[in-house]
Amino acid sequence: MGSITLVLYLVLQLADEAETSIANCIPRKTVKYHAGEITTFMKEGLANISTLLVNEETDTLFVGGRDAVFALDLNNISREIAREYWFATQERQLECIRRGKDKLRCQNYILSLHKINNSYLYVCGTNAYHPTCDHMVILGMNMSLQGRAEESRGQCPFEPTLNYASVYVDGEFYSATSNNFLGTEPIILRNMRNPVRTEFKTSWLNEPSFVDMELVHESESNPNGDDDKIYVFFTETAVEFEFYDKLLVSRIARICRGDLGGKRLLQRRWTSFLKSRLSCSVPELNFHFNVVQDIFFLRRREWQESIFYGIFSQQWGRLDISAVCAYSMKNIEEVFSKGNYKGAVAVEHSPVKWMVYRGDVPVPRPGACIDNFARSLGYNTSSDLPDKVLQFVRDHPLMDNSVNPIGDRPVLLKRGSTYTRIVVERVTGLDKHTYDVMFLGTDDGYLHKAFSCDGEMFIVEELQLFPSPEPVRALRLSSEKGMLYAGSQSQVVQLPVSECGRYKYCVDCVLARDPYCAWSQSANECVLLVKQAGPTAANLIQSVRYGDASSCLSIENSVRKCVFTLGNNVYLRCVPLSNLASVVWKFNGSRLQAEDPNYLLYDGGMAVLNVTLDAAGFYDCLSVEKSRGKEFHFTVARYALYAQEKTAEANIIATVKEDRKKRTEEFQSLEPPLLPNGAVRQESVESRAEKMVLRVLGAGFGLLFLFMLIWNFHKGHLRLLWKSREASSKPTDAAGLESAVPAAEGLSDERKNSVTEMSVSSVNERE
Repeated sequence: MGSITLVLYLVLQLADEAETSIANCIPRKTVKYHAGEITTFMKEGLANISTLLVNEETDTLFVGGRDAVFALDLNNISREIAREYWFATQERQLECIRRGKDKLRCQNYILSLHKINNSYLYVCGTNAYHPTCDHMVILGMNMSLQGRAEESRGQCPFEPTLNYASVYVDGEFYSATSNNFLGTEPIILRNMRNPVRTEFKTSWLNEPSFVDMELVHESESNPNGDDDKIYVFFTETAVEFEFYDKLLVSRIARICRGDLGGKRLLQRRWTSFLKSRLSCSVPELNFHFNVVQDIFFLRRREWQESIFYGIFSQQWGRLDISAVCAYSMKNIEEVFSKGNYKGAVAVEHSPVKWMVYRGDVPVPRPGACIDNFARSLGYNTSSDLPDKVLQFVRDHPLMDNSVNPIGDRPVLLKRGSTYTRIVVERVTGLDKHTYDVMFLGTDDGYLHKAFSCDGEMFIVEELQLFPSPEPVRALRLSSEKGMLYAGSQSQVVQLPVSECGRYKYCVDCVLARDPYCAWSQSANECVLLVKQAGPTAANLIQSVRYGDASSCLSIENSVRKCVFTLGNNVYLRCVPLSNLASVVWKFNGSRLQAEDPNYLLYDGGMAVLNVTLDAAGFYDCLSVEKSRGKEFHFTVARYALYAQEKTAEANIIATVKEDRKKRTEEFQSLEPPLLPNGAVRQESVESRAEKMVLRVLGAGFGLLFLFMLIWNFHKGHLRLLWKSREASSKPTDAAGLESAVPAAEGLSDERKNSVTEMSVSSVNERE
């Protein structure tokens, strides 16, 4: 138990050290999704995209998804040329469901698309866990299945999520997948002509996860008369290491295209199957990336110059660290043709132990293709090989030597991103050097453009491919069109290999170190290098190797005026040219310090706090970027701050206040300067006039009231106090009131009112 704890501790410690070593490898630019710059194809019926096939001869992009194949215009994938549906029959689906699979998986997932010629494709699908392949006929704007569907066990996976690999070569279909419904029989198979497959032995294949399969034309101009090879890449559980848990290792396996199997031993089995460990590690840390995720074969005119690029991840530790390693064909060929073999040896009181074979190796060399040397010994085909050679290769499929990457280290390490797909293009720069530009799809829908130069890892940019995070499941390159095609679960996007126009300044263009781009001094813009030729090239500036922007002319940015009000905060916006650049602020030519309490520096700009008159002046924002030891400054923004002048509203308010002041002074001149008690009188003329009016109105209302009172006494409307008492002593009832009113009908209106009032008064007094 203590040893297990120690191992885990060491793994975690190495993970931390590796994390520190790759902390600075970040994309120089981040470009968010913008629909106008990316062409998208997303239609109803397009789902579970698994494969893309580029045919530059017919300008067609074929897309394989669930139950359908789409043909798109390679120049503009938003234009659909044709589509062909291929559904699993209802009987197949019901059978699939009865065998315990869910309804969604019991469909036909198109996993393989291979070009036979411009008129035919070879198409394979899961067909509701009943793998089937057929030929697809292409006639102009139409596509249709030929109807010769055949059971394809071992050619296509049963399970749609299972990793697989395949290649179609001159009427021969090579595949690497599972041979049964349960996925427990891994197989590398050649179908159609001369079927041959691997043995069902753990020493050959042990729980593999296949990634890629590539053909290398090693027979071309070969002085030894060697054969073409098929290389298979996969991850499997190691059999040669003793470990407390399953230890995964990356493998590269090789088979000869002319292999026909043995005569007595290894009948219809590969006689040339050999495999080796594919190493990708940081040597100084002894830190291994042991799970291969994807492979791209960069073909060159001479096969010896071709290179395999692979994406690798870890089995343990931080799973968001990805590595890219490159492998030369020369190194691969040496491991298989000259390396030592490894085999299982029985050890007392222990399981079998894998050790290097030190005995005599049979002749001709086991696992080798039939070449001139073998023919000179009378072995013209693999079926002619002696049994001792076949027995040896059957028991020793594993090479002791591992295939090491170019430079014995990764060409790229990236923390925080999980790479899923890779394509590579070799580009010639303005300096006539060639650069292998890697395009890497991530599990969150970004595309990284990167290269390695003189041991330096550099990521030019990262671009968001989809509106929402989706893994990049397929990635293809058309060098002829200068386009990339990427597929997610439900859509395909198209974008150019480079958008040079994104760089608006010479410094930005050159520091990008993009092999596709150069700064044109005559046009004053960043241009695509491949389109420049002749005298025009003399006006170009590019520095991929060093990122030296010294040749760029300095430019003066326009000054933006900014008005401030005393005591407020002023915010000045500034974005550096890249993720690798830092920001430096200057005030009137002097650099501002982050510790200054008058300023707050933050991502995206700066705040001038509680501004005073001393804050007025010129503020410059500089983007400072280092490249190969040199430092380059570029003024991103310039601001001129000055105090705020009186606005129109403020002027009006000031005028009103001034006018009131003048009027008050005029009124004060009419009053005595001092009162008897010595106080200064502040009463205005308007106030005295208002008091006079109130006095007159009060006297008027008093006289009117007195007149009305006298008039009512005179008319008898009101009685004197003693008269009222006498009247109250006389008996009266309610009927008196009722009889009094009719009795007054013959009187005048004035008398009527008088009688009514007197009657009401009498009733009230009685009550």
